[in-house]
Amino acid sequence: MKIITGGEFDSYWKAVLRAGADSVNRDVENTVREIIESVRIEGDAALRRYAAKFDKSSPAHVETALDEAMAAREDMLRGEPELFAALELSAGHIARFAQLQKNQLCDFEYEMEAGLFTGQRVVPVERAAIYVPAGRFPLFSSVLMGLIPALCAGVDEVILASPPMADGKPDRRILAAAAVALGSYRGRLRLFALGGAQAIAALALGTETVPRVDVIAGPGNKYVAAAKRLLFGETGIDFVAGPTDVLIIAEDEGGFSELAAADMLAQAEHDPDARARVLVPGGAMAKKIAAALEEQLKALPPESKAAARASLDAGGLIIVYSSLDEAVKIANTIAPEHLELHVKNSALIPRLKNYGSLFAGPLSAEVLGDYSAGINHTLPTSGSARFTGGLSVRHFLKTLTTLRVESAGGGYAAALAAAECMGRAEGLAAHAESAAMRRKYGT
Repeated sequence: MKIITGGEFDSYWKAVLRAGADSVNRDVENTVREIIESVRIEGDAALRRYAAKFDKSSPAHVETALDEAMAAREDMLRGEPELFAALELSAGHIARFAQLQKNQLCDFEYEMEAGLFTGQRVVPVERAAIYVPAGRFPLFSSVLMGLIPALCAGVDEVILASPPMADGKPDRRILAAAAVALGSYRGRLRLFALGGAQAIAALALGTETVPRVDVIAGPGNKYVAAAKRLLFGETGIDFVAGPTDVLIIAEDEGGFSELAAADMLAQAEHDPDARARVLVPGGAMAKKIAAALEEQLKALPPESKAAARASLDAGGLIIVYSSLDEAVKIANTIAPEHLELHVKNSALIPRLKNYGSLFAGPLSAEVLGDYSAGINHTLPTSGSARFTGGLSVRHFLKTLTTLRVESAGGGYAAALAAAECMGRAEGLAAHAESAAMRRKYGT
C-alpha cells in the first residue's frame, strides 16, 4: 500500500494523469468502431453475431416479455424474501429522492419587461434506455438506480438492456429488480437481452427489432464506455464512466481506522482498476489503516480478495496531510466519485466542490449510497466530478425555453432595438432586418 505526504501529492497526481492519458486503448476504440458500423449496416444480424462471440447465448429474439420479469419477481418473493424486501425498501427510497429532485425542476413564465414573457417547460424525453452489465456481478441494484429516475421523470417508454444468460434472457435477479422498479409507474417498460458495445450501438441507432432511444444511461465495461463516447450526439448519454473510486478524509483516529479500511476494500473489490484512497493526519494512522486493510483482506472470499489486492497494489493510496486546508485542496483536485468524511468539522463541507456523492460522517457508509439510502450510485468517475454530477431524474428531462410577446410595449421595443443593433454589429444583416421588420407590426 503506497503512503505519501501531502507535499508529494502534486508530482504523484501529475504522473497519474499522464498515465491515464497514455492508457487510452486504441485497440478497444477500434474494436468498438467496427461493432458500431456493423450494427449500423447489418442491424439484428450483427447483434446475433456479436452475442454469439461475446455473450453466454445468442437469442433469436432479443426482446424479453415483461411477463418474464413479473415471474422473476414472484420467484424472488418466494425464494429470496429478504432480498426482495431489501429491493422494495431501496426502490421506495430511490423513488422518493427522484421525485424530490424532479420537484426542483419546474415550468415557469416570467415577465422580463412589460409585454415580454420568457419561460421554460420541463419535458421528459420520449424513449430512454438503461444498460445494466452482468459480468462478474450482475448489478441488479443498477436496475433500480436507472429505471426509477427515468420512470419518475415521465419517460413514455423505458428500455432495460442487459446481456443474455444461457437461456437467452437477462439475469433473473435483474428481471426481478425491473419488475420491482416498475411498481405502479404508468410508463411502458420493455426488456432486451443485449450486452456490450453492440447493445449501445443498437439502442443509439435502432435496428429491425430494437428501437432507437433518445438517452442511454447506466454503467458498463470499457467497451460500453467507448461505445457511449463514440455515439454521443447520435443519442444522449448520462456520462462516460471509468473505474470506480473512493476518497476518505479522516481527521483523527477516533477508532475509525477499521471503517476506513472496510470502505476502501468495498471499492477495491470491484476490479483491479478501482481506486481506493484515504487522507490521514499522521503516519501512525496511515500504518493502522494499512494494517487493517491487510487483516480484512484475509476474510474476503477468493475472487473479491484477488480483485481487491490487485486494486490496492496498483493504485491504493494513503496520503498524510499537514492540515485540513491541504486535505481539502487534494480532495478537490482528485474529484472522487465517492467522498467520505470521517471528520468532526462539518464546516469543511462547503469547501468541498468536486465529488459524485458525499458521505458525511463515519457512519454514512458509501455502501448505503450503492444500495439503499435513495441517492444514485451511477456517478462521475476519473475526475469528471469537476464538471458533472451523478445520474438523476434530470438526465431524462429536457428544459425547453419559451418566448411570448403579449403586447408591443416598451419592454418589447427595447429588446427589439437591442437585437437589431447587435445583429448589425455582428455583420448578420438578415438578423437585423428580421428585428427591424417587426416595427411594422405595432411597435
